[in-house]
Amino acid sequence: MDDAGGMRDIQGLQSSLFFETPEEIYARVFRELRPRAPLPDLRVVFRRFANADSFIRLENGRLEVRISDLLAGAPAPVMEALAHILLGKLYRKAVPPFYAYRYRLYLNRRDFRRQAHLVRQIRGHKFISGPQGTHHNLEEIFERLNGQLFDGLLGRPQLGWSRRPSRSVLGHFDPSHNAIIISRILDQPRAPAPALALEYVMFHEMLHLRHPVDHLASRRRVHTREFREAEKKFPQLKEAKEILKRL
Repeated sequence: MDDAGGMRDIQGLQSSLFFETPEEIYARVFRELRPRAPLPDLRVVFRRFANADSFIRLENGRLEVRISDLLAGAPAPVMEALAHILLGKLYRKAVPPFYAYRYRLYLNRRDFRRQAHLVRQIRGHKFISGPQGTHHNLEEIFERLNGQLFDGLLGRPQLGWSRRPSRSVLGHFDPSHNAIIISRILDQPRAPAPALALEYVMFHEMLHLRHPVDHLASRRRVHTREFREAEKKFPQLKEAKEILKRL
């Protein structure tokens, strides 16, 4: 085949992609990944999720794909990339890096991030217990650290304890609801070790207020170089991290 013929074939494939339904895209990708397997009954639906989440499952010979309606207007190549990601995950197939890159690049677009942020605010349900724990008050800790390490310049977000005493997620900052949530496992009476660990986790989440997530092309950097440098200002940083390791 000459170069001109090959180029026409590529352009034809790209053009046909734009006229495929979501079901047709998933059927085509399925045949690419499992050419010898019969195509199962396939259903693709868009749901009002609070995030850009997507799920896939195969049950009783029926393949169901549930996609956030945030992606309902995504370009066909992005839908194709997501099909490769979901079907690859389901059948434990390696996803070509350019599909993962294409999908991340779309999710990292400023207009998409703005829309997703708004949807999370409207649809998301955030449990916030309030700052008072059994042994510690998060508002007091926030204000003390704010004065000592941030010159009192941080506006106080909503503060609360997690529903369960998680060891895997000790704290997180939710920008959509402007809330810092701390794991209840740090609400312990013993001092000074648990108190130091609690203060460090709070300080770490406060840094996310000062240093927002950096978005560059397909990359999403939560802990930037500026973030890491600012983190070094915490007194007894090494000791606090050692405590958390033992926790």
